[in-house]
Amino acid sequence: AFGGMRTYVRRDGEDYILNGQKTFITNGPYADVMIVYAKLDEGAAGGSSGGTSAEGKRNRKVLTFVLDKGMEGLTQSAPFAKMGLHSSPTGELFFNDVRLGRDRLLGESEEGRGGDGRESARSSFTAERTGVAIMALGIIEECRRLCIDYARERTLWGQEIGKFQLIQLKLAKMEIARINVRNMVFHSIERARAGKPLSLAEASAMKLYSSKAATDVAMDAVQLFGGNGYMAEYRVEQLARDAKSLMIYAGSNEIQVTHIAKGLLAR
Repeated sequence: AFGGMRTYVRRDGEDYILNGQKTFITNGPYADVMIVYAKLDEGAAGGSSGGTSAEGKRNRKVLTFVLDKGMEGLTQSAPFAKMGLHSSPTGELFFNDVRLGRDRLLGESEEGRGGDGRESARSSFTAERTGVAIMALGIIEECRRLCIDYARERTLWGQEIGKFQLIQLKLAKMEIARINVRNMVFHSIERARAGKPLSLAEASAMKLYSSKAATDVAMDAVQLFGGNGYMAEYRVEQLARDAKSLMIYAGSNEIQVTHIAKGLLAR
């Protein structure tokens, strides 16, 4: 996330000048207030933490700013046309010489009080990935409910399809997924209440498992409904489209593997 960050700020007297763009921003098209992470470009004078080499750029200090809608140089794109999550608008933010005073800094200063912006970003990653698991649980529970009702009501060859063993297998797998993801969610809540929140690696593991479970359950729900599952009026197709997004955002599932392994191998 930080190595590929291309949004940067440079000093201009007592102010900062922000340039770059952010893509796939939830509520980006309509947000009134935005929290923006940007690397501090100190040029060659920044040494190893701010130089122009590839390593220097990667290790630049990250600062966090609060922006308001309508600021000069800030452009909010129109919403993207997405496969799913239609109730959650997604777009881009463009920054063209946006002038920011020091009062726009959030929680950090150049002197490092409060820590580098990377730390607050990592905390938000943990919370976001935990949130994905909660969303996954909701999708799993709704798919399960719809499939149980359908298996009881839909008849084929003179009997309810819920009496067919392959339908029962799908329902059983949904219940197993529901129990597993619910336990993970409740465990994270208990840890937070005890003042022992999940590590980034643990949140990544939770996100990886739950998003895959929700996608599998949703696709099984479409299959259980047969032709009706492909029709919008039966809703399981919407849940399948929404579930797939959980494997992509908040860091793709491939990225989660890296974070989990780094956490396990850290000394």
